[in-house]
Amino acid sequence: MYWQREQECMDREELAQLQLERLQATLTRVARNVPFYKKIFDDIHFDPDAFLDLSQLAALPFTTKTDLRDNYPYGLFAVPLREVVRLHASSGTTGKAVVVGYTRNDLARWADLVARIMTMAGLTRDDVLQIAFGYSLFTGGFGMHDGAQRLGASVIPASSGHTGRQIQIIQDYRTTALACTPSYALHLADAMEAAGVNVNALSLRWGLFGAETWSEAMRAEIQDRLKLTATDNYGISEVMGPGVAGECLQQRGMHVNEDHFLIEIVDPLTGELLPEGELGELVITTLTKEAFPMLRFRTGDLTRILPGPCPCGRTLRRIERIRGRSDDMFIVKGVNIFPSQVEQELVAMLGSAPPWRIELSREAHLDHATLYIGATDQLLSDQMKDPLARLDQVSARMASALGVHFQIRLADARQVERDLYPDTDGAAGGKARRVLDKRMI
Repeated sequence: MYWQREQECMDREELAQLQLERLQATLTRVARNVPFYKKIFDDIHFDPDAFLDLSQLAALPFTTKTDLRDNYPYGLFAVPLREVVRLHASSGTTGKAVVVGYTRNDLARWADLVARIMTMAGLTRDDVLQIAFGYSLFTGGFGMHDGAQRLGASVIPASSGHTGRQIQIIQDYRTTALACTPSYALHLADAMEAAGVNVNALSLRWGLFGAETWSEAMRAEIQDRLKLTATDNYGISEVMGPGVAGECLQQRGMHVNEDHFLIEIVDPLTGELLPEGELGELVITTLTKEAFPMLRFRTGDLTRILPGPCPCGRTLRRIERIRGRSDDMFIVKGVNIFPSQVEQELVAMLGSAPPWRIELSREAHLDHATLYIGATDQLLSDQMKDPLARLDQVSARMASALGVHFQIRLADARQVERDLYPDTDGAAGGKARRVLDKRMI
């Protein structure tokens, strides 16, 4: 099932030509209208009119989040503010928020691209989509909303938070599709179980999850506990929001909407281009954005391009689920670790991931990592005969699999939840803050 079959199944040579033409237009537009890029072009003697091959893109420097913040709020806009009909902003979790703008054409394209990834994920106009992302400057809520309306589905703008109300809406409104973070999906599953809700009696069929890293084990748990098909999707506020890439029902990586976004994978340390299949940092160049075009934007997200065609028939290349962010990675005693790795080991040992958080500290010039695990009913149940001994086994597994010894501490599950989601009411749909690094505080 396709939303725009011609574009999604385009011949690769035709796609490359389309990308070149759209990139040439973008380069000309930013050279004329964005002083930041005009100066870069002048400094390196880059002539947009001489851009004749996509490989020439590598001659341009990267655009970074620092560049965006230095031009706050409107310095990188390529159109007058009177042509900007909506403003959004990044979440600001790694620093000052970045303001992004959209023209009417931008919003129309955005809605189509989100409708595209929703169709990949199984949704049709007959579905009832409950959006449990926040409706705010964050792009997730409105991005999903406009895409679902473009698709023709019924939209429930539930927004984030109020878990009890979310569950009631799922039951009463016969919600068939759910859009939220994967961690919040599991929080909903926990709350339903605690409330005695019969999940098998619900109408849920589809789940569109994103905005944070998650594991294949986490997907399996969500699908089992909520009785739906869970797909991954990717977006980043600085580039557009949701709709950059999404999984089809093959669940074999996310198709990038390459007719609108040109992707590269680079070494996070050197910036050198990496060959297909190697893990690195995702770099995105927008091809059709009018208000806020981006050239070689370093997303900080780590992934790789998956080789070979997808059985679904789409020719759009696929990227692997996001492994983590280069700024989420933490180093303990010289070992690089991503939160998703910790999650995988917890699921492997405990069957599911209880609320958890890591604190990093430094004592006598030595790094220490403490893993706080929420004392859930499941963890303290009769089936878990000796939870403390089990935690010792978790510590041993972590040391073996990740190369780092974690001190394991049981903590009040509700307190861990509050620590994970400090800006929301419990696990109310926000991004989980898994790591608190106190070494530099």
